[in-house]
Amino acid sequence: MADDSHIPNQGNQAGDPTVGSENSQAVSNLLSDPNAEPSGASQVSAANDLSSTRTEPPHPVHDERHAHSSAFPRELRGWVRDLAVALSLALIIIVFLYQPVKVEGTSMQPLLSDQERIFINKFVYRFEPIERGDVVVFWYPLDRSKSFIKRVVGLPGETIELRRGKLFIDGKAIGEPYVPASFFDGGSYGPLVVAPMSYFVMGDHRDSSNDSRMFGAVSREYIYGKAVFAYWPVDHFGSIYAPEQDAK
Repeated sequence: MADDSHIPNQGNQAGDPTVGSENSQAVSNLLSDPNAEPSGASQVSAANDLSSTRTEPPHPVHDERHAHSSAFPRELRGWVRDLAVALSLALIIIVFLYQPVKVEGTSMQPLLSDQERIFINKFVYRFEPIERGDVVVFWYPLDRSKSFIKRVVGLPGETIELRRGKLFIDGKAIGEPYVPASFFDGGSYGPLVVAPMSYFVMGDHRDSSNDSRMFGAVSREYIYGKAVFAYWPVDHFGSIYAPEQDAK
């Protein structure tokens, strides 16, 4: 933006005692009576059946780990999706509601410095009126290819006058706490009645600003944004607000 201030499995163990004793009994019976029915073998079989009947299912730890490992990718996908939605919404807000701009020049010091980065709200004045003290961005009336950033000091229908650098509105002195004493230029201007739907704007650095004293009040249609937030350099990080002005 131009201005002169222009604008990331556990199975059963082998040698089971019960199965072992059954096998020993079967061998003993066969040795003492070769014609005897090998009851031990059937007992072993029975024991094996019993063993298979009592065998516990595999411990669920493996299934829990598998379920946990399969749940993690689902959670990760959910995080990625939510992050993508958040970034998309942020992009929409920045593109359609806010616009990052760079200040060039010193006319808005000490509030804004040369090369400072700020956000402007492009839609705020669709819902609320422009007020005295607002820092606005507008097309330079003498060359619409350029954008300026200034502070609104006079509203439509008001009579603006500067007496040795002091601002008067409708004959009343207005305090301007945002203008350091060393930045007043000591000049006089007006009186001038601000036209309907127009605004009288000036830079805070009065002796270094090309503003309404030179090119007149700015038509409402030329104003397209309000400076709301500074993000660079970091020591200026924060909201840009309009301080209260006292009538004296």
